Amino acid sequence: MKELKYIVFLLVLSLNVNAQLSPPGLGKADVVQWSALGVRQDINDKWQSMTYTGWGSKSVDGKYNPLSKNAIWVLNQEFYKKINKNWKYSFALSYRRQNEYDTNDFGEEIKEVTQEFRVYGRINYELKLDKWKISPTLRQDIRRFYTKDFKNSEEDWQFRSRFKLQVTYNLDEDERHKLIGGAESLFATAHDSKDDEWSDFKYKESRFTFYYSYSPQNIPAQFNIGYMNNLIGDSHPYGVNYVAFDIILTNLF
Repeated sequence: MKELKYIVFLLVLSLNVNAQLSPPGLGKADVVQWSALGVRQDINDKWQSMTYTGWGSKSVDGKYNPLSKNAIWVLNQEFYKKINKNWKYSFALSYRRQNEYDTNDFGEEIKEVTQEFRVYGRINYELKLDKWKISPTLRQDIRRFYTKDFKNSEEDWQFRSRFKLQVTYNLDEDERHKLIGGAESLFATAHDSKDDEWSDFKYKESRFTFYYSYSPQNIPAQFNIGYMNNLIGDSHPYGVNYVAFDIILTNLF
């Protein structure tokens, strides 16, 4: 009964449109690269759609080559609505296929594949001050994990809360050149399929991003290039460096 109340509470919270397609967390690595292509389409004066696909790879064995191993493929569909000039909410469905690499006792490489289906929602407030825009966001993820043959993973369910503060600075009057910084903390509880138990809801990681964004005048697109530091763990945290690039095509139809 307590678990049911907790799930209901999280669903109630499941209510921003990012200026960029931020990288997903890929666990332990030295350097990660993330590339994505998205299409943002106005449906009417209140509703918009964002569809994107992204690919990530990472370094292994301390070689610092972010193209060493394919790590993840993402397909994401999100709809969001403007409530008024300050408030927005969104909901989305996402599929992710992620590779994890390890070495067995014989020194042979082992690759494990995890498939994830994710439903999430966000509620976002925007405060505009001259060239500045400050955007706090609450996001709730409901994640379901499978092995590559659609069997239950050891951790099969996860409920995760994400709290983010994003600051945007417009470098010109037309708002075509922007600097975007963000800080996000993630908290989660997970279900162990073997023991049939839920873990404690606690802090997991933080993500710090810094992007440059450019929207050309005569091209219906937005180009974003940036960096993310993923700080994982609490008592003995470790950092992962991400380089990221994405293109968002706008109102093609």
